[in-house]
Amino acid sequence: MESYATFVLAVKQVVFWVGAVVAVIALVDWLVRTRRLNPFGPIAQFFRKTVDPLMRPVEARVVRAGGQPSHAPWWTLVVVVIGGLILITLLQFLAGMMSQAMYAANNPGSAWRVVVSWGFGLLRIALIIRVVASWVGMGEYSKYIRWTYTLTEWMLAPLRRMLPAMGPIDVSPILAYFILVIIEGAIVR
Repeated sequence: MESYATFVLAVKQVVFWVGAVVAVIALVDWLVRTRRLNPFGPIAQFFRKTVDPLMRPVEARVVRAGGQPSHAPWWTLVVVVIGGLILITLLQFLAGMMSQAMYAANNPGSAWRVVVSWGFGLLRIALIIRVVASWVGMGEYSKYIRWTYTLTEWMLAPLRRMLPAMGPIDVSPILAYFILVIIEGAIVR
């Protein structure tokens, strides 16, 4: 377990330094794109030749969404930072699962608690992914998100019917998350 903790620490360091490098590249690319740096200088030529081809997919997505092409470097930085945070969170989640599995292996009578905890954890993760996906415009028919609707709609639909309408804000996932935490605490105890 100590070697895994060392691995996670190394990944955190790598994610930090990759984020820092991408931040510097995004800043310089933005300066070139907005012509705050000489567009005919060696830095601008280097960035147009090496960095801009890497930015084209992000730039195309930004332009399709109605944004400015000069914002592509910043969106790239946002994607890298969020991706790094997700990676670190998943590694820590995996560490928790391994710790629980080792606990269940050492205490066979409590293995059911670990399985119940994992089930509730999966439901909470599905809720979080579903909410975040709705923020970025991924609907229930997206092949990447469909599983979250399958796992959570059975508990969200009755909550939506019981809760008063709050305009465009759906608070049923928040309430469902807290209900899951309470029920898991009651069952596992």
